[in-house]
Amino acid sequence: MDTFGLKVIASDRVFYEGRCRKLIIPAPDGQKGILPNHENMVIAVAVGIARMELTEGEWTEVAVGTGFAEIVNNRVTLLVDTAERPEEIDIRRAQEQRERAEEQMRQKQSIQEYYHTQASLARAMNRLRLARDKRWDFK
Repeated sequence: MDTFGLKVIASDRVFYEGRCRKLIIPAPDGQKGILPNHENMVIAVAVGIARMELTEGEWTEVAVGTGFAEIVNNRVTLLVDTAERPEEIDIRRAQEQRERAEEQMRQKQSIQEYYHTQASLARAMNRLRLARDKRWDFK
């Protein structure tokens, strides 16, 4: 099967650069799949779990933050706030972040603060979801 070039850039590092067979990214209106020779376009990326098939049958899951994917000439650039593998996620820290965000949601906030807190809660829940799926010791 054909492949395409994939570069995943998070705000703090180049997360991945290499060849990819299939890519599934979370978008505001559902998941989007990208295959080799995909039409050129730009896609918004939502907080969620991206899946990359790097070699046949080998899928890698990544917790990603908001951003966008640019597809041009059989190359995909995924530019996101955050990108984390399951083993990089500190479960205790993510749980604390979730608890702080939930407490802030219960307090009176401005609209801007509310949306900021809501985004923080979504990121924490996404990290915990990926960690739970990949680790048996999650409680």
